Amino acid sequence: MKHVYREGSNPAAPVLVLFHGTGGTEHDLLPLAERISPESSVLSVRGNVLENGMPRFFRRLAEGIFDEEDLVFRTEELGGFLDEAAEKYGFDRSNLVAVGYSNGANIAGSLLFHYKQALKGAILHHPMVPRRGIELPDSAGLPVFIGAGKNDPLCTPGETEELKSLLEAAGAEVDIHWENYGHQLTGSEVDAAARWFADRFKG
Repeated sequence: MKHVYREGSNPAAPVLVLFHGTGGTEHDLLPLAERISPESSVLSVRGNVLENGMPRFFRRLAEGIFDEEDLVFRTEELGGFLDEAAEKYGFDRSNLVAVGYSNGANIAGSLLFHYKQALKGAILHHPMVPRRGIELPDSAGLPVFIGAGKNDPLCTPGETEELKSLLEAAGAEVDIHWENYGHQLTGSEVDAAARWFADRFKG
């Protein structure tokens, strides 16, 4: 998978794995990593699927309707890539915190829905429920931050609350930060994620 890897100044800090939104690239979220944890190593990944020329992490059948078969395949593919990247770059595979926006948040959420200990934590900006009707792996104590919009037309508050409930039922510790800017990722939301990260991983 196309990606960028940047070595951080603190090898003990969680490695931030960045997943862009639809139409983004592996460079889009690099400024977020700088604000969330400037000392962390960063692995930023580009989605392998194209939709009308726009990179995504998995196919969809329509807006808000995922191609579940492709989602499962791409989630497995991504998990394998993270294993390979850990070996290639020499970072601790068990020390990854995902940072995803929109489609990128959905693929990060899908990792949590399908694989135990795929991530040490996750910052999900405007995610949806990746899949329904499946049993989630044990996520006891897993910290998850959800950035959401009370007026987000794509990820409704009900969807956000449902995702929180599903993750918490699996044992995750979920914090939601609400904004009023639709599906937009704002500076104040990123600042809230940075504060959350500091509380969870630097305490």
